[in-house]
Amino acid sequence: MSDVIWLAIGLVLIVEGIGPCLSPARWRQTLAALSAQDDEVLRRIGGCLVVAGVVIAYIMCTRL
Repeated sequence: MSDVIWLAIGLVLIVEGIGPCLSPARWRQTLAALSAQDDEVLRRIGGCLVVAGVVIAYIMCTRL
């Protein structure tokens, strides 16, 4: 189980690093636009990301 967690962390780091690696200026603009949003908008975005992550994890776990 520990190996799976480390694999998941590694994949998150890869995905998170693609933006600043390929297009740092665009990545900076995106972060600036996100930081200008209201708290409620950020909560909704975060909630959608959590739900998407749970759905993906559930689908992947049921396939094992």
